[in-house]
Amino acid sequence: MTYIEGFVVSVPEANKDAYVAHAKHFAPIAREFGVARHVEAWESDVPEGKVTDFRKAVNAEPGEKIVFAWFEYPSREARDAANAKIMSDPRMADMGEMPFDGKRMIVGGFRTLVDEGSGQGGYHDGYVVPVLPGKEEAYRAMAAKAAPLFREHGATRVVEAIADDVPHGKATDFYRAVKAEEGETVVFSFIEWRDKATRDAGWAAVMADERMKPEGEMPMAGPRMFWGGFDPVLDTANAKEPANA
Repeated sequence: MTYIEGFVVSVPEANKDAYVAHAKHFAPIAREFGVARHVEAWESDVPEGKVTDFRKAVNAEPGEKIVFAWFEYPSREARDAANAKIMSDPRMADMGEMPFDGKRMIVGGFRTLVDEGSGQGGYHDGYVVPVLPGKEEAYRAMAAKAAPLFREHGATRVVEAIADDVPHGKATDFYRAVKAEEGETVVFSFIEWRDKATRDAGWAAVMADERMKPEGEMPMAGPRMFWGGFDPVLDTANAKEPANA
């Protein structure tokens, strides 16, 4: 199944154009070394949470916006080989100054549990979820049940991917982002929609769908998960650039 390398980045709003230009410059290099799809999505509807949220995850400063991004690979082996080539490629030295604080970026490799649909949506929901100890299979079963219902209500793709190669950072990381407790793991998830209007209507339909009611105990720590809505500014799977890029 598809292997996901997920990123959450905090970018000064004034640097949006520079960030998009930077991503577009890097995209063909990433593709050359094996990235099957590269998506960068800019904050649109990102709520503030009481315990966790996207801004807290990367210690966002005033005036910064959140970018939710991912690379897709056919396997972890392909991801590892691509990273080795990217890090040793002399063209990386020509990328110039980063338009964001890389020290606060969080990144990790995730193994897919569920991957339904074809994607290439015009709007994305992104999630970071703490999964309770020993509950990976229960989470996978819950996600597998929910995915076709989201698709029925308008989602073009649903992906749920669990931590496989997620490092612990000095300042930020995915585990700290969800205040992970002993034995817990982390899921990086996204739902793709045709546009925001479809997403809003789809979520209303999902929440009203009796089939979405949970069965038994939840395999995740719901109060510590967080989510948000994002507009794609780069998607190498699409023939045309998003209108807001």
